[in-house]
Amino acid sequence: MAPSRPGNRRARIHVVSDVHGNVRDLARAGDGADALICLGDLVLFLDYADHSRGIFPDLFGVENADRIVELRTARRFEEAREFGASLWADIGGDRAAAIEKAVRKQYAEMFAVFPTPTYATYGNVDMPTLWAEYAGPGTTVLDGERVEIGGRVFGFVGGGLRTPMRTPYEISDEEYAAKIEAVGEVDVLCTHIPPEVPELVYDTVARRFERGSRALLAAIRRTRPRYALFGHVHQPLVRRMRLGATECVNVGHFAGTGKPWALEW
Repeated sequence: MAPSRPGNRRARIHVVSDVHGNVRDLARAGDGADALICLGDLVLFLDYADHSRGIFPDLFGVENADRIVELRTARRFEEAREFGASLWADIGGDRAAAIEKAVRKQYAEMFAVFPTPTYATYGNVDMPTLWAEYAGPGTTVLDGERVEIGGRVFGFVGGGLRTPMRTPYEISDEEYAAKIEAVGEVDVLCTHIPPEVPELVYDTVARRFERGSRALLAAIRRTRPRYALFGHVHQPLVRRMRLGATECVNVGHFAGTGKPWALEW
């Protein structure tokens, strides 16, 4: 249900993305807003700014986290996979079960602090199959779907496109494009990844181009939403850009800033 607004009070929506385990600030992210929108990446597998935080260092220690960050940053992805595989072999056990247990613990903490109402979609590091277990009645999960909030239509598309990183929720370009098509014309288009625009997909700290969506870019040009909101790129070259009638906004790396982006009308 869309939030109610007595009288002529303006609507205010707070938007976050790339939460990556920041439960403390997430608990306050909806303060003063009619609703919270979350664009995914709740899970913290490895914090590239603080290698002591996340599932990976909890399992394998900080020194090994330092090494895998070094390999990934150098784009030596095959070496990183081999190194990771050797670490798993050393500790033995069921790799998938160990990761799922750690993810469940993080999800339990984060979904518990979502305000009512919250509208959320998945990020590329999320595990969509688990969300239904943790999303309470005040949280609406959308992927390739639309919802009305405060008299405006919002469309949501979650996940990311396939990369050498092989994160949990990466899908084909065709599947992603189909979800964009299913959303259709909306006032605000909410996705985890940005449109394929060089300035919006380049991460200035990681010093690489992340994957954006050409289908999303085409939809923005064709349907002309008021806003296109996204995250995924933590330190973008450009955080905000107008494409025709559409204001494209990277709503920020919430794990680092702790501050939601506000949309009012």
